[in-house]
Amino acid sequence: MEYREIVAVTGIGGLFQLLATKSDGAIVKNLADNSTKFISARLHNVTPLESIEVYTINDNVRLHEVFQKMKDNEGSIKIIDGKAADNNAIKGYFKSIFPEFDEERVYVSDMKKMLKWYEILKANDLLNFENLSTAQAEEEAPAAEAIAVEAAEEEKPAKKSRAKKAAEPAAEGEEKPAKKAARKKKTEE
Repeated sequence: MEYREIVAVTGIGGLFQLLATKSDGAIVKNLADNSTKFISARLHNVTPLESIEVYTINDNVRLHEVFQKMKDNEGSIKIIDGKAADNNAIKGYFKSIFPEFDEERVYVSDMKKMLKWYEILKANDLLNFENLSTAQAEEEAPAAEAIAVEAAEEEKPAKKSRAKKAAEPAAEGEEKPAKKAARKKKTEE
């Protein structure tokens, strides 16, 4: 099992391993009790953890970066239990490990959910994000090349359509192309 296989399901607490997708939903395995069940696409949304971003003051960061900070600071800062702690203690914890959080858009309920998810990932030994960061950098490199190609294409002068050429005044020494006479339809009397 890898981090990229882990999903969150709306309306159902906890984390799941995505086993298979179907046209009307997905089959997932609960990481807490290893039970397998079908999730209907009509009732629930299935979101991969690797696609979730967290609001910060600057650019948004991927959720695994927040989990990495939590893992790095595990020895120096005691991880608090999401249920037992008050809101100010949770805000203080996240402010200490990730000061760039946007406090207006990251709610305490989101922070509690991140704490629960961290504990589930830790229990299942899924906190290895080193290979995820290198794979993400490899994916972004071709995207940067594509952006450079698009920018180069934009610098090329666009070809003018015939209608625009005819509408523009002729430069000195150039003759303006003559307009073609429109064909008249012959009507039978």
